[in-house]
Amino acid sequence: MPDKTFEFVSLTSLKGVGPSLERKFSQLGIHNLQDLLFHLPFRYEDRTKLSPINSVKLGDRVQISGEIISNNILFGRRRSLQCMLRDTTGFIYLRFFQFSSAQRDSLAPGKFLCCYGEIRRGSKGFEIYHPEYREIDNSDNVSSESKLTPIYPTTDGIQQKRLRGFIQQGLEILGQSNGLVDFLPPQILSNYDLCGLTDAIKMLHNPPACLDLDKLNNSLSPFQKRLAFEELLAHRLCMRKFRQNPDQKCAPSFKVNKELGEKFLRQLPFELTIGQKSASRDIAQDLTKITPMLRLLQGDVGSGKTVVAALSSLQAIGSGFQVALMAPTEILAEQHFHNFRQWYRRLGIKVGWLSGKVKGSTRAKTLRELESGSCQILIGTHALFQRGVIYKKLGLIIIDEQHRFGVHQRLSLRNKANSSEIQPHQLVMTATPIPRTLAMSVYADLDSTVIRELPPGRVPVNTAVISSERRDKIVERIKAACVNGSQVYWVCTLIEESETLECEAAEATAQNLVKLLDNINIGLIHGRMKSEEKNKIMSDFKKGEVQLLVATTVIEVGVDVPNASLMIIENAERLGLAQLHQLRGRVGRGSGQSHCILLYQSPISPDSKLRLKVLRDSCDGFHIAEKDLELRGPGQVLGTNQAGLVSFKIANLQRDAFLLEDVKTSSEILMKNHQGLVDSLIRRWLSDKEEYVNV
Repeated sequence: MPDKTFEFVSLTSLKGVGPSLERKFSQLGIHNLQDLLFHLPFRYEDRTKLSPINSVKLGDRVQISGEIISNNILFGRRRSLQCMLRDTTGFIYLRFFQFSSAQRDSLAPGKFLCCYGEIRRGSKGFEIYHPEYREIDNSDNVSSESKLTPIYPTTDGIQQKRLRGFIQQGLEILGQSNGLVDFLPPQILSNYDLCGLTDAIKMLHNPPACLDLDKLNNSLSPFQKRLAFEELLAHRLCMRKFRQNPDQKCAPSFKVNKELGEKFLRQLPFELTIGQKSASRDIAQDLTKITPMLRLLQGDVGSGKTVVAALSSLQAIGSGFQVALMAPTEILAEQHFHNFRQWYRRLGIKVGWLSGKVKGSTRAKTLRELESGSCQILIGTHALFQRGVIYKKLGLIIIDEQHRFGVHQRLSLRNKANSSEIQPHQLVMTATPIPRTLAMSVYADLDSTVIRELPPGRVPVNTAVISSERRDKIVERIKAACVNGSQVYWVCTLIEESETLECEAAEATAQNLVKLLDNINIGLIHGRMKSEEKNKIMSDFKKGEVQLLVATTVIEVGVDVPNASLMIIENAERLGLAQLHQLRGRVGRGSGQSHCILLYQSPISPDSKLRLKVLRDSCDGFHIAEKDLELRGPGQVLGTNQAGLVSFKIANLQRDAFLLEDVKTSSEILMKNHQGLVDSLIRRWLSDKEEYVNV
């Protein structure tokens, strides 16, 4: 068989695979023979030796053999079949919670079995739940496996043993061919000591017993390294190819309007930091080019990214183009709207506002102004890319907290400019610092600018982790803070995935605190309130008329009240590190010492305890981001689980971070000297995900 046809060989060519099983395979992302060969084990087991029953320990995964002595159905919380298995050294129980009468009959006393499974503790001694087993003639002559046993990701209707059989059929076809096409040039294989592709595939499906089991199970073998390298390379090439696509539309070139920029800066009540000035120069330079800008602006909480975005927007507006600024929550989008309107008022720039709650004549007026071009910058939420929103001349897109948006949403906004012959420039901002491993892989096509410094005078927030059992002490601390003229946040976090329940919890907390805190003005804000109500409460809080603000996590980003110096986060153990860091960033915005109290409910899990400790010990957003990635993985950190953007088949960004520099170098070699291999590599690993990567 010619090797290049593996991706075109149907699964139904395998013995035993019909249309029904083919549909089940598709649930695993397996659509052809190449997919099947690249469907790798997630774990291996050593079934090459037998363990005497009296040698097994709790938690071991072992292979044993013996004679069935008894066979009984037990009736407890769950009906189960329990068989006693005995060898010359002792006995153990096999437990089946799902079984048929035929299976019970086949496991009759006097039968000999060879079993594999995990040792658990039972009421009468050690047990194995649902072991894999086979009937043998007797315990004196048991043939063990000659190789390590692969355990695959599977789905209902495709059991492990059956799946191994299909993969062995695929390997037989592979052995009769010239092997899989290796798209990595000999130069790269040699430079990074990588084995051949076909050898790696064969070894990982049929590993000999001499291979290091721990290395295999931790994906540290040279064969797994070979495939992880190629997968990371395919992802990077996909993004690099998009960036260099000769068919890509040109972006408009925006001239730097020094007079407009200086007029804007003169009205600000502060001077830009060195980091802000440097970021503004990077962006300004990008916007003068006809290559579409794709720049990631990172900056920790409170570093002043919004002012940089406002200055950059002036370059587009001064050149006669429109700007769209999209934020993930209405409260953050409103904050941007008020800031931009205040900054741009004296410059005569029309700022528009659009969210899902803008209806009727107000919405119609905004859409008319946008289509006519009189609205020069539109700020809002997901509403910015909905049907009926038509831009006259969209030249710059700014996405704040971009990881909160799904890939389809970002693509929809970009496509709003597709009616014209231009591609808009894109600036994506985040106050959640991107770990280096993600910046080098997922954001490889973006130029990155980091604002590392905070405005002068900021003092790191002191963070404490306290049990909710000491709630009365916290109330006393709030009283003291308010008496001293400070303001306080009390954040009610999500207990269940329901905004309604979260809002109800916030309302109940506010009512309770009103009873406990006499003479303190308490405000309440949550996501189900009308915009006018939220704006009124926030305005009163900023003016100091509200001393204690009880809120849901809607205040996570964008709220700036320098006089607020104390924050209590309830049920803090339920939140991720990035969200906790964002919330904490609402205090510490003035020149005095601020405090954040993380209230947790006992008992607390080890992972939650670790998260709270990381936050207590550090205010460095980049350190916190690395820890968040380590604990939760890239899909959750980036909010891309739903889009599949970083759902690697084999590679793992934490484990394989050491490969990224070599992957980067190799991608340049391929783009320069081996263009013909690029598309094949991308298709092998990404196929239908190319569009997502291109966003």
